[in-house]
Amino acid sequence: MSEQPGPQDPPGPDQPKPPELSGIDLARQALVAAKEQARARGAAAQQKKQARRGGGLRSGARADGRDPLPLGAAINRLITERGWETPAAVGGVMGRWPQLVGAEVAQHCEPQKYDEDARVLTVQCDSTAWATQLRLLAPTLVARLNEDLGHGSVKIIKVLGPGGPPRRYGSLRAPGSKGPGDTYG
Repeated sequence: MSEQPGPQDPPGPDQPKPPELSGIDLARQALVAAKEQARARGAAAQQKKQARRGGGLRSGARADGRDPLPLGAAINRLITERGWETPAAVGGVMGRWPQLVGAEVAQHCEPQKYDEDARVLTVQCDSTAWATQLRLLAPTLVARLNEDLGHGSVKIIKVLGPGGPPRRYGSLRAPGSKGPGDTYG
């Protein structure tokens, strides 16, 4: 079948004889074979141990993806994976409001909510004068917020005036009454 002589075939007249191995060469060959057998036994033993322990990789001395993360890094990764960058940044603006608008404005105007879809920040002021002032400052404030949060994060600032007392219905009221259902006792 095969025309080339195999390792068991005796050498032909035109092929040279392989050199006879001396003691050192035989020892080297035996060492290489023993190392290969030990490596194979070690790999088989390691596979058996992993199968008994439930398989899978184990954490070692070097860092990998299964190691615990610091809390800040884990939260940043979660925010990035879920796409919460803008809401988290706006939440940071709510916390840093006095630094962004100044102490005097922050004393009289407070951010209430942020609509992510419309990109509208709603701010409530404690007087109509401050509401008017904030409406005049709104374009500058939008530019400052977009500089801090990223372009286009806030398009409009909706300014609300102060909330008044609850509306009283009717001209006659009993002192201390709480509303229309409070007629008896």
